[in-house]
Amino acid sequence: MNDFIDIFSGTDPEAVSTSVQLLLLLTIFSLAPSILILMTSFTRIIIVLSFTRTSLATQQMPPNQVLVGIALFLTFFVMAPTFQEINQQALSPLMNEEISLEEAYDQASAPIKSFMADHTRQRDLALFLDYTDTENIESIDDIPLTVLVPAFAISELKTAFTMGFLIFIPFLVIDMTVASILMSMGMMMLPPVMISLPFKVLLFVMVDGWYLITESLLSGFN
Repeated sequence: MNDFIDIFSGTDPEAVSTSVQLLLLLTIFSLAPSILILMTSFTRIIIVLSFTRTSLATQQMPPNQVLVGIALFLTFFVMAPTFQEINQQALSPLMNEEISLEEAYDQASAPIKSFMADHTRQRDLALFLDYTDTENIESIDDIPLTVLVPAFAISELKTAFTMGFLIFIPFLVIDMTVASILMSMGMMMLPPVMISLPFKVLLFVMVDGWYLITESLLSGFN
């Protein structure tokens, strides 16, 4: 413990530099959940999966843990090329002391910027660029992360909600059909959801719904 305190209280420039790097790494680790959510494909995937469960009206089936687990592994699958590029260009050279921490940050931000820029709407990006009065943008590298991350996040939200709306349509048709039949039979006190649920599950299984949704998610990131 005393050695840890001495690192931050010493006046040796090398020790101070090491302590600053340690603080930066600890900060990055503490922000890792936010980085995973807002700078990867996780946001779109988890929202679409949640919309799917809501449209089926199966309450907590699949459970939240299952949806988050599927979303995490799909995120790692989608982001694998980007993570591999970050490892080759930034993480491995940094661990081998071939580049400095600042150079590693620049090298690591390039692949993730490229990924986010490919899935960010120009309108959303222009909104934050205009708000911050950012000019002289000639390439993706010139866009600061403070601008690109929120633009990418709201673009992913729009895409996810659009996909969720399309998922809702066939199940809404089933709900309306069942409700109309029950009303015509005078069974207004019987909840339509109770009757339509088996038919929605049957339809979802027959069309191999999880495969179609996963295929749509993966193709959206090609």
